[in-house]
Amino acid sequence: MTLPHSLGGAGEPRPPQAMEVHRLEHRQEEEQKEERQHSLRMGSSVRRRTFRSRWEPQGPRPATALEAQLRCQTSAVELEERGQKRVGFGNDWERTEIAFLQTHRLLRQRRDWKLLRQRTEEKVQEAKELRELCSGRGPWFWIPLRSHAVWEHTTVLLTCTVQASPPPQVTWYKNDTRIDPRLFPAGKYRITNNYGLLSLEIRRCTIEDSATYTVRVKNAYGQASSFAKVLVRTYLGKDAGFDSEIFKRSMFGPSVEFTSVLKPVFAREKEPFSLSCLFSEDVLDAESIQWFRDGRLLRSSRRRKILYADRQASLKVSCTYKEDEGLYMVRVPSPFGPREQSTYVLVRDAEAENPGAPGSPLNVRCLDVNRDCLILTWAPPSDTRGNPITAYSIERCQGESGEWIPCHEAPGGTCRCPIQGLVEGQSYRFRVRAISRAGSSVPSKASELVVMGDHDAARRKTEIPFDLGNKITISTDAFEDTVTIPSPPTNVHASEIREAYVVLAWEEPSPRGRAPLTYSLEKSVIGSGTWEAISSESPVKSPRFAVLDLEKKKSYVFRVRAMNQYGLSDPSEPSEPIALRGPPATLPPPAQVQAFRDTQTSVSLTWDPVKDPELLGYYIYSRKVGTSEWQTVNNKPIQGTRFTVPGLRTGKEYEFCVRSVSEAGVGESSAATEPIRVKQALATPSAPYGFALLNCGKNEMVIGWKPPKRRGGGKILGYFLDQHDSEELDWHAVNQQPIPTRVCKVSDLHEGHFYEFRARAANWAGVGELSAPSSLFECKEWTMPQPGERPPVRRTGIRGAGHIPGAAVGTPTVYGGWACHRLSRQFPGGRL
Repeated sequence: MTLPHSLGGAGEPRPPQAMEVHRLEHRQEEEQKEERQHSLRMGSSVRRRTFRSRWEPQGPRPATALEAQLRCQTSAVELEERGQKRVGFGNDWERTEIAFLQTHRLLRQRRDWKLLRQRTEEKVQEAKELRELCSGRGPWFWIPLRSHAVWEHTTVLLTCTVQASPPPQVTWYKNDTRIDPRLFPAGKYRITNNYGLLSLEIRRCTIEDSATYTVRVKNAYGQASSFAKVLVRTYLGKDAGFDSEIFKRSMFGPSVEFTSVLKPVFAREKEPFSLSCLFSEDVLDAESIQWFRDGRLLRSSRRRKILYADRQASLKVSCTYKEDEGLYMVRVPSPFGPREQSTYVLVRDAEAENPGAPGSPLNVRCLDVNRDCLILTWAPPSDTRGNPITAYSIERCQGESGEWIPCHEAPGGTCRCPIQGLVEGQSYRFRVRAISRAGSSVPSKASELVVMGDHDAARRKTEIPFDLGNKITISTDAFEDTVTIPSPPTNVHASEIREAYVVLAWEEPSPRGRAPLTYSLEKSVIGSGTWEAISSESPVKSPRFAVLDLEKKKSYVFRVRAMNQYGLSDPSEPSEPIALRGPPATLPPPAQVQAFRDTQTSVSLTWDPVKDPELLGYYIYSRKVGTSEWQTVNNKPIQGTRFTVPGLRTGKEYEFCVRSVSEAGVGESSAATEPIRVKQALATPSAPYGFALLNCGKNEMVIGWKPPKRRGGGKILGYFLDQHDSEELDWHAVNQQPIPTRVCKVSDLHEGHFYEFRARAANWAGVGELSAPSSLFECKEWTMPQPGERPPVRRTGIRGAGHIPGAAVGTPTVYGGWACHRLSRQFPGGRL
C-alpha cells in the first residue's frame, strides 16, 4: 500500500519522479485487488463443485486459517512470477530497441558518407569545369626558343615554356620538316613535354644538324610557334674560327688512340676471364671509358669489375656464365670523336658433374609475377652431349639465404613452367638444371630477384588533377564497403595453354570489399554435368592459376568463386571449352646458310631468318672436313642472321650448320655449308713511306714515295695524298680519286711556304693505314742551270710510274737532268 503524502506538500507541485512512483504504486494496488477478487471467485466455484457425501452436513464450511494462508502465499508467488516476466519482457524490448537505434545510426552514417563523397566529387568536377571554362585560352610562349652554337659531336638542348588551357598539341620541325624520332637512329632525338616545359634534345650533333628548328603548339583556342637556329661548328681549323687545337685539348684532353687490339676470348663457364686494351695517352676521366656487351652498357658489380690504370682499361669477370657471351666493345672519348674496339667472347660449357650430362640452360627469367605465382622461362642448352633432355629441374632460393630447394620438375619438351605456392611479400630467385639419361647438368645462372606482390593494385588507383598540376590519388578500395560479400569473378578464360598445363585468368569481382580475397576453382568435363573442386596446396590469392592435373583429349570448362571473411560469392559464368594442346614442335632450320672467308682465323656465316614469334635465336655448329662430330660454336642464341666464327686454324677446311632455338628446344640442323678452307684473307695495305721532293716550281711540287711493305694480299689500286701547310692547322686532300702511280704533282701552293705530305694506299679490301707525315719541303722554284739541250725523258726511266701528266713522251720536260739524277738516288735500281 502507498504511504500518505505529507500535508505540507499538498499545495506544491510534485516532481516527475514522485509522480511516476505514485503511478506504479497505484497500478500495483489495482493488480493486487484484482488478484484477490479472482482468488475469491475461484474459491467459491471450487466449493460449489466439491463432492460431499450424504453423511456430511449440508451448508458452507467455514475456511480455515491454513487455507487462507495458502491462498495468500499462492497469490504472492503468482504475482512475483508475473512481475519477473514483465521485467524480462522489458529488458528484451530495451535490447531490441538499442540494436535498432545502433543499426539506424550506422545506416544513416553510411548514407551521409556516400552523400558527402558524391558531393565532393561533384564539387571537384564543377571546379574543374569552371577552371577550364575560365582559363581556356590559346597557347602563348612564356619563354621562347633560344638559338645555339655548339661543337660537333656534342649534345644540344632546345627548351621553351608554353602556357595554354587545355594543354596543346606539340609538333617539332627541322627546316619545315616534321621530326619523327622513329625515322632516325635510336637516341638521336628526344622530345619531352613536362607540364608546359617543352624540350628537344639532339645528341651527337653533326654538320647536317645545323638548321632552323621550330616548335608549333595548337589547341581549341588557337596556335603559336617559336623557332631557333642551331649552328654546329667543327673542330677543324678554319671552320672552327679560332685555334681549335687549344679548345680540344682543354675540353677533351689529348687525342687518345688504341695501341693494342682486342682479341677473341674463349672462356669457360664458372671460370674468370678478362679483356684489356692499351691507350697512347692518359685518359683524363676514367669514368668516360665505357664497355658494352651486344650494345648494352656494362657497369661494375659484385661479379664484374671495370678498371683503369697506367693507360690500360680492363674488364674482369670473376665467374663466367653463358649469359656473358657476346660482342664486347670498349669506347673512349677523343677530340675527333669516340674511339672504339670490339671483340667476341665465347663461353664454353663447364665440366659436367656426370659424364655425358647436358650443358646448363641459360637466360632464366620470371614473367607475369603475381601475389603467389609466376611463369618461369629459360633457353635450352646448345650441347646435350648425345643424350636428349628428358626433364628440367627447377630450384628456388628465398631472398639472400643462399639455400637452394627443388620446387618443380618440368618436362624436357618445353622451356616454360608455372611456379605456384609462393608467399606474398617474399623475394625469390630461380635456377634450372637440364636432366638426361646420363644425369643432371650444372645449375644455370640464377634469375633476377623478384618480389611477389599485387601488381594490379596500380590499376585500382585513380589520379584526380586539381589546382594547376596538383593531384589527388584515390584508390577504388576506399569506396568499397567494409562488410561486403564479394560478387562473382568475371571473364574466366585461358591466358596460356600448353601440353601439360593451362593457366586460367579472370577479373576481380566488383564490388569486392576491403577484406582480402581468395579464390576457389571448379572444373567440369564437357558432357558430364558435374563440377569438381580443384585442390591447391595454399589459398589462391591472385587472379591467375595453373591447372596441372588435366587429361589429354578432353575438354573442360572452369568457373571461379571469390570469398573473404564475410562469405562466399556465387560461381562465375563458365569459361569457354578448354583442352590441352599437343606437344610443341621445334622450329624449322634456317635456309641458305653460306660461309665466306673473313680473316686468316675466322669465317663469316649468313643465313635466311626464320620468321616465328617463338624464335629465341640460333646455335651454330662446326666440324673439320673428314670428321663426323659437330662442335658447338656459341652457347648463347644469336639474334641476327650473320656471325663471324673466330678461332679457326689456318689451312684447315671446315663445314658449318645452323639450328633454330625456341622454348620447344633446339630444332633440326640446316644443310651443311660447302667446305671452306681457312687461309689468309685480303686485308688493307700498310702505310706508304719514304716521301721525296722530285721537282718544285713557284706554286707546285712533284712528290714521290715508296710502296707499302704489306700489300694485304692484293694489288695496290692507287693512293690518296694529303698536304699540310706549316702555317695552318688542318690537312687537306690533294686528290679525290686514287692515283695509280707513286708520283703526284701538287698545284696551287704558296711560294715560300713549307709543306708536308702523307698518303694512304688502297686495294680491293679498302683504304689502308695513314702514313706518318713527311719532312717539310719548301715551295721554291729550282733555278739550277740547264747544261745544253735537255734529253727527252724515257718512260722506261721510271718503271711502273706511267706517263707523267702534262709532259709529252720524247719532248724536253722539266723532269730531265738533275731531277732524274735525284730520283735515281732516292729510288736505287730505277724502280719506284
